[in-house]
Amino acid sequence: MKNGKVYLIGAGPGDAGLITLKAVEKIKSADVVVYDYLANKKFLEYARKGAEVIYVGKVGGKHTLPQDEINKLIIEKAKRGKVVARLKGGDPFIFGRGGEEAEEIVQAGIPFEVIPGVTAGVAAAAYAGIPLTHRDFTTTVAFITGHEDPTKDESNIHWDKISTGIGTLVFYMGIGNLEPNMKKLIENGRSPDTPAALIRWGTTEKQETLIGTVKDIAEKARQANFKAPAITVVGGVVGLRDKLRWFDKKPLFGKTIVVTRAREQASDFSDLLKENGADVIEFPTIEIVHPKDWSQIDRAIKKLPKYDWAIFTSVNGVKYFAERLKKKGKDIRELRGIKICAIGPKTKQEIEALGLRVDFMPKEYRAEGIIKGLGKIKGKNILLPRAEVAREILPEELNKRGAKVDVVTSYRTVKPKERTEEIKELFKEGKIDIVTFTSSSTVTNFLSMFKNGEAVEFLKNAKVASIGPITRDTALDYGIETAIMPKKYTIPALAEAIVEHFKGK
Repeated sequence: MKNGKVYLIGAGPGDAGLITLKAVEKIKSADVVVYDYLANKKFLEYARKGAEVIYVGKVGGKHTLPQDEINKLIIEKAKRGKVVARLKGGDPFIFGRGGEEAEEIVQAGIPFEVIPGVTAGVAAAAYAGIPLTHRDFTTTVAFITGHEDPTKDESNIHWDKISTGIGTLVFYMGIGNLEPNMKKLIENGRSPDTPAALIRWGTTEKQETLIGTVKDIAEKARQANFKAPAITVVGGVVGLRDKLRWFDKKPLFGKTIVVTRAREQASDFSDLLKENGADVIEFPTIEIVHPKDWSQIDRAIKKLPKYDWAIFTSVNGVKYFAERLKKKGKDIRELRGIKICAIGPKTKQEIEALGLRVDFMPKEYRAEGIIKGLGKIKGKNILLPRAEVAREILPEELNKRGAKVDVVTSYRTVKPKERTEEIKELFKEGKIDIVTFTSSSTVTNFLSMFKNGEAVEFLKNAKVASIGPITRDTALDYGIETAIMPKKYTIPALAEAIVEHFKGK
């Protein structure tokens, strides 16, 4: 059997946006993905369907697999003709043991490639506002292991040379040895007053930075209970942090926000919040699925020429309606002559992407405003494709004014697999700042995932952000106050309202 191939891939320091295009390409094409503790799990989403995904990480010295077993695993998979993506945090050749793995791979006669990654020492310092080199401070930098065994008879680190011979020192994973390492620097000539920084979970929303000097950084770390994973930066460049810090100055930095939107729709909203520094927890309370029975929508499709208006209240309504049209051997030409109303700019955009013109979009989602924009509707036939369960205000008001309304189910919202215990613990620890609701069903489903009344109590200690008045009113029906609501009822506007709320603070 022909051997496969191994790609030693640097996954970067934590921020999912810092992985390289080539790395993503190789993950997508791999038969096997072998990944470490510090490799962002988001990258596993790139793995193709059917690929084998294996975790071999270690935390605090506890190994899932020892290094020699990891080497054997990679080689065994490649010898079976598999393409293996070996995903390692940071860069594989900078304290990633990539060199050791490469040697074993070569010895086994297996072809391999190395795809470099952004190493934590560079990235974490940059996100903390610390340039590792600067004309006014230093033109030299060294990367040093921070967890060399302090009981060794002879150190592999030339402390007498690096202490005074290198401007900026970056120690990797050295929290456990922080005090002896700083002591060695002082003993070998480094000024005790040299600025020093500890950066934990660099480039992620959990990033923490602690500033001190060589003589007091260890004591400060003890007092702050500062733990791994972290890097230590020593040098005059640390003094630039106050001027150059940018990442932890973002308006939502340090805020944990729960997004309850459906998983397939959550990413845009999550990205907007992350861009402003938030730590986002995706906790989908709804999943969008087909209707159990297509008969309602099929009957509506047969009588499309009889409708005067079609009102689409969501992107999903458009998407599933168009999908069913296609399934029935029809297309958007069936809608000719029908006026189209879109509730919200995203829905309008989805309709226009099909090549259709939207005749009316209300400024806000209220039954009165929608009906006013439709003009004379008495005796008119109106099609309303929407979720199986939705508020009845709009169809009721249309009927009151003499319209003939066909409300048809084009999709359903169901509860996905729950992660309730994880969220519950975060609530109990006071770690959740905001819970966002983007529809009435996200509210009701969220509440149903907890014991009776439990969620309402949890939400008293967090702010609630609702996308609009209908969602707000649903929450209020359960005794949940909305603290943040945008004037425009869209996802971007909701994200902006959250940002403005905290800027106002």
